[in-house]
Formats: sequence, C-alpha cells, structure tokens
Amino acid sequence: NALAGAVNGAYELLMDYDLLIQAEVILHVHYALMVPPGTSMQDLKYVQSHPQALAQCARDLQRNNLSPVAWYDTAGAAKDLSEEKPEHTGALAPPKAAELYGLDVLAKDIEDEPFNYTRFLLLGNEDPPRSEYNKTSLVFATRNRPAALYECLGEFASRGLNLTKIESRPRRNRPWEPVFYVDFEGHWQDAACQEALTRLLQKASFVKMLGSYPAVKSNSVGI
Repeated sequence: NALAGAVNGAYELLMDYDLLIQAEVILHVHYALMVPPGTSMQDLKYVQSHPQALAQCARDLQRNNLSPVAWYDTAGAAKDLSEEKPEHTGALAPPKAAELYGLDVLAKDIEDEPFNYTRFLLLGNEDPPRSEYNKTSLVFATRNRPAALYECLGEFASRGLNLTKIESRPRRNRPWEPVFYVDFEGHWQDAACQEALTRLLQKASFVKMLGSYPAVKSNSVGI
C-alpha cells in the first residue's frame, strides 16, 4: 500500500505456495467510518478493521480519539459490527460494506492521503502471456559474506534493469538470514533478464522465481 507499506502476510504465502504471479492490479482505495443505525460519533470509542486499513486512516482515528481494534479483514469487521453490535464501536471498510450490512456512514474518504493506492497480485499455475509492459518478481537469499547483497543487486544494475521494489523479510527456521523480495522491469525471456538471473543463481544461496507478468505503469493510474 502506498501509505501503510507491505502486507507482510502476503510474503509468507508467496514463499509457501508454488504459484506464479499472473498480473498486478493497482486500486485506488477509499474507506468509510460506519456504525449501527442510531450511533453517533460521540458514542464511539473503538474502530475495528484490518490493520492495513487502520494504518491508512490513523490520522483521522487519532484526531477523533478512537482506539483501533485489529480485525482479519475490512468486510469482516463491518459484518461483525452489523451482527454483534459491540458497544461504542465502529468499523472501517469500503462504503459498499455499509450498504451490504445495513450500517450508517458517519464519514467517507477518511484515508490519510488522497493517493491511497494498493497493489494486488493475481496468482495462478501457468505462465501468463507477455504484454507491452512486464515486471518480474523473485525472492532470494545471499551468502554470508561482505557485499553479498551489493553483488547480487549489481547484476541487475549493470544490465540496466530497473528495480521497482525490494523488501527484506525474516526467513523461517533460519534466524538472522533474511530473504529479499525483488520486483524489476522486464520479462524473464528478455536477454538482459536471463543474464542477470543466471548470474544471480550463481551468487545467491537461494532463489525462487515468482513470475513475469503484465504490469501497470505508475503514471497510468495517476501515481
């Protein structure tokens, strides 16, 4: 997400399952503060939602002295509010959820910034067809030696491959040995990409391809 950063649980799923990224989708996300009918802002003390939604609307929650309550997803938070009606509690969710679950909307578009975009990945079993603009994603681990990460990333830089994202995450069952998730522009079938990937396989201790897929150019969605 452009405001709250990575959804960490998604990285674990990419490691755990042998699926390939089919495409990326970038959505402009809006949130509404919703309550059971008859509830006013003065009645509220708590707001429940997914941690990402709470983080994306943190400024508004603080301004209204509302305590965040983490929930497994935004729609689930709205559904629970409609069914269980916990006292002094509202929910953060897309406006459609209020209509779906019979809730009143106290405030719309309460995300901290107007450029609240979230990137979603479509997963599947097959290699997707090439498009005009592609990205490649992978995860790798370095060998335990000085400048190992620098050497691995240098294989992309030396071939003019633009990295659009790099994120380090802990590696399960291997304390203090992080893995690095990387996105870069290009398709694995491109000559420069193949050269970089071949060299990365030689230098890294672990590499897992997550796929080459049709991607969205940032300027095409206004970011």
